[in-house]
Amino acid sequence: MRLEEIISLALEEDIGTGDITTDYLELSKRQTSAYLIAKEDGMLCGLDIAFQVFRHIDSSIKFITYKKDGDYLEKKDTIARIEGYSNSILQAERVALNFLQRLSGIATYTLLLVDTIKPYKAKLLDTRKTTPLLRNLEKYAVRVGGGYNHRFGLYDMVLLKENHIRAIGSITKAVDQVRKNNTSYKIEVEVNSIKSFDEAAKCKVDRIMLDNMKPFIMKRIVEKNAGKIELEASGNVNIDTINEVAATGVDYISCGSITHSFRSLDISLLFKEGI
Repeated sequence: MRLEEIISLALEEDIGTGDITTDYLELSKRQTSAYLIAKEDGMLCGLDIAFQVFRHIDSSIKFITYKKDGDYLEKKDTIARIEGYSNSILQAERVALNFLQRLSGIATYTLLLVDTIKPYKAKLLDTRKTTPLLRNLEKYAVRVGGGYNHRFGLYDMVLLKENHIRAIGSITKAVDQVRKNNTSYKIEVEVNSIKSFDEAAKCKVDRIMLDNMKPFIMKRIVEKNAGKIELEASGNVNIDTINEVAATGVDYISCGSITHSFRSLDISLLFKEGI
């Protein structure tokens, strides 16, 4: 779904048959300035999307930015000034902030994890555990925070997970079957033990995902692998566990929590003066 459609549906959900509070105040002819203000420290992300929400409501609205996506905000920083009719700004406010706060929250949490594993070679990856229809936006926020995108969907990489393997009978059978039909896509296999790693390694796949393994087992596999195949750690990765996982020497760490367990960044919109 295109961004314009997502914004339109979000505004339709919020405004419905009309903004009765603002309409009753008869603000359609009153011009004002409003400011986006950071209420806590964090990474900014989604500013252009917020602007598009305001412009969707009223194309005459002016948006003057003082910050940009990827800037690290400090509490009380002024992010942007918005100039236009009071009723237009008020009708766009909540939806614009919803996008801005959530994407900034993802970018901020991603940055925290990326900074935590800087001493190690591992790269932080996102997953498909995203909000339905907002995947592109949330994966964009991961990149702004310094992380990397794993596959965008089921269409751009072969990833043989536990249920695929159970359905067909074994890792070897699954890889062989995929290779009969696949000529270009990389193949990744999920494993949960040293034994299943050995089987996947014999199949000479492109990457092996070490799923929900203890760090000491992952370290043994890293040593055994000796850099032959890309290794990705996955499962129960968060700020409390990621350092120990990175220390095992894996190449990648995939983390669903950056897009499903983040906390939105606190950003407010304030009018210049009372109305």
